[in-house]
Amino acid sequence: MCLFQSTARRLVFQVHCGLKASSSKKQKFCLEMARPSSNMADFREVFAKAKHIAIITGAGVSAESGVPTFRGAGGFWRKWQAQELATPGAFARNPSRVWEFYHYRREVMLSKHPNPAHIAIAECEKRLSKQGRSVVVITQNIDELHRKAGTKHLLEIHGSLFKTRCTSCGNVAANYKSPICPALAGKGAPDPDTEDAAIPVEDLPQCEEDGCNGLLRPHVVWFGEALDPGVLTAVEKELDICDLCLVVGTSSVVYPAAMFAPQVSARGVPVAEFNMETTPATNRFRFHFPGPCGTTLPPALARHETEIIS
Repeated sequence: MCLFQSTARRLVFQVHCGLKASSSKKQKFCLEMARPSSNMADFREVFAKAKHIAIITGAGVSAESGVPTFRGAGGFWRKWQAQELATPGAFARNPSRVWEFYHYRREVMLSKHPNPAHIAIAECEKRLSKQGRSVVVITQNIDELHRKAGTKHLLEIHGSLFKTRCTSCGNVAANYKSPICPALAGKGAPDPDTEDAAIPVEDLPQCEEDGCNGLLRPHVVWFGEALDPGVLTAVEKELDICDLCLVVGTSSVVYPAAMFAPQVSARGVPVAEFNMETTPATNRFRFHFPGPCGTTLPPALARHETEIIS
């Protein structure tokens, strides 16, 4: 996280603009930002002129595909919440239980499909690339539905359910096996009465690099772990050059991702939020479009009448 610390300190100040503003100019700016517009025609004019668009997505964009979020009172797998299983300590204590949880999630995701929001983003990226314009998706999701939809320029800041990392040699590899290993076949049922499978470590997913055979873990960022500094550097570069930012289906409470859009807004770049409801960051953005992302996003990203398609 050291590469992001200086930015984080700057963003903490920016996110709280108005709380300690000493000048009337600063106060006026924050008051103006407190009234986001829901005028789609105005957004479309901004969209038509943008050359580098950054789209930040969260769990809300996948919820419409039926992806469980494991958040809130109902977010349990058996008798545990995700926060109790998605930690290095939980994996060290009981790798079998953690792998059952992730095996269940992988199998669920193999049955899910991109929804209109994922597809609209992917089609927008493909169309604008032919015009010399760029779209990057910065996602907190680990479900790969953006990739399934066809998105190419994708930064997965929390990793992927379909990648593994060896705990011995560190090798990261894509893995779409179903089941991921024979011992997990038929395991992972979420019912609270289900007994742990208690699979021996040697029967859990193993590294296939020559001579390694180390225990694999999901290549996702667990609670208590730092985000990949290389991915954060790539994110920061994209945010520095974007001239339009969309925040889609995210609660804007998970850090450091919650700072990304306010960072962009603070330098005067238009930010549009597409979400079921307002968030702690809503009043810092120029636009807010309430409702399901699969309904609001497709018309927002559709071809504008001024676009020239070669």
